[in-house]
Amino acid sequence: MIKGVLFDMDGVLLDSEEYIRNAAIAMFRELGLDTKEKDFIDFIGAGEDRFLGGVAEKYNFSFDLISGKKRTYEIYSELIRGNLSPLPGVYEFMGKCRNKGLKMALATSADKIKMDVNLLGIGLSEESFDAVVNGLDIKNKKPSPDIYLLAAKILGLHPSECLVVEDAVNGVEAAKRAGTKCLGLTTSFTRDELSNADWLAENLSKTGEEVFNW
Repeated sequence: MIKGVLFDMDGVLLDSEEYIRNAAIAMFRELGLDTKEKDFIDFIGAGEDRFLGGVAEKYNFSFDLISGKKRTYEIYSELIRGNLSPLPGVYEFMGKCRNKGLKMALATSADKIKMDVNLLGIGLSEESFDAVVNGLDIKNKKPSPDIYLLAAKILGLHPSECLVVEDAVNGVEAAKRAGTKCLGLTTSFTRDELSNADWLAENLSKTGEEVFNW
């Protein structure tokens, strides 16, 4: 029986992909590198270290990750101001989890600074969850299963008792490698690209009871 739900953040609770991508493009442009939207696709869901570092590697471009990430977050904070909103069904789905007595964890590859800004932007906080894991809490990012293994552990659950809600290919792989069930939301990738998920839905407002009954 399902006992816990582990939520990814970007593409699950809110859609901030456009903003962090545009912030990264602007950051690289300031450093003299012109990047394209498609350059970032392979690194969605893997955390900002890989999101930025992976693109730099593609261009064999040397840059300081710490300062580059800091500048990206500065630009990102400006871009999202007043523009974030929860994706359809988020509050309702979380309420349903509470009513069923399920534990909830937020497990995002994003750094804490981005996590806090995003949650604030959609009216949630760390206290909205029973456990919170961000990208600074783990060494190996998605598609490594570490983040979901840690989230389940903090909840006091075995991974096999957990449902992961994901939107990214890297995230679905991480969930399956962790030994959890996975609900894939097609907010960022197609159904075919997320075909390894156990269930698929357009967003959290389109999910059925089957994701709770297994």
